Amino acid sequence: MADQSVHDDAPLTASNRHDAIDEATGGSFEKRGDQLVGRSVTINRPVGELFAYFRDFTNLPTFMENVERIDILDQKRSHWVVKGPAGKAYEWDSLITEEAQDRFIAWASEPGADVPNSGRIDFRDAGARGTVVTATILYDPPGGAIGKFIAKMFQREPAIQARRDLRRFKQLMETGEIATSAMTRKQHEEEAA
Repeated sequence: MADQSVHDDAPLTASNRHDAIDEATGGSFEKRGDQLVGRSVTINRPVGELFAYFRDFTNLPTFMENVERIDILDQKRSHWVVKGPAGKAYEWDSLITEEAQDRFIAWASEPGADVPNSGRIDFRDAGARGTVVTATILYDPPGGAIGKFIAKMFQREPAIQARRDLRRFKQLMETGEIATSAMTRKQHEEEAA
């Protein structure tokens, strides 16, 4: 059997060690869910700028496609409304469990969430290249394995969304806009007028 005390350089989503999340996050990761998603992107902007934009959760719907809205309840708590497969909305309250300025934000959904989840977003200085932003999410898909399959069919599965959302975050922070071929709500309104 392999020595479990040896550091595992595998991404969290590829590690076969049950303690990999605790080791990588210093134990600051609340475990809400059994499906693990991890994605990273390098963004050519300073750490402080990215952290500040992300930490204001009202900014997240600007680049997170499925997030309909986030209501700030207090300094540590927020209420999320997210679109799921076939347009169904899922809601939960989220609590920041730990954070370090310009380094990371860890969260966990509160009891009663439609989609139990927890996660951590890390910001690591990459020198002249900018900042490496890593999202690690644990979640329980509604409807179990069948629900996960349906979410995948509708492109609403968190692994797919995390990759897309980080790519949109990169575009927004580097260029000030998100490239898309789809019309925005404002464009639809202007065309109808």
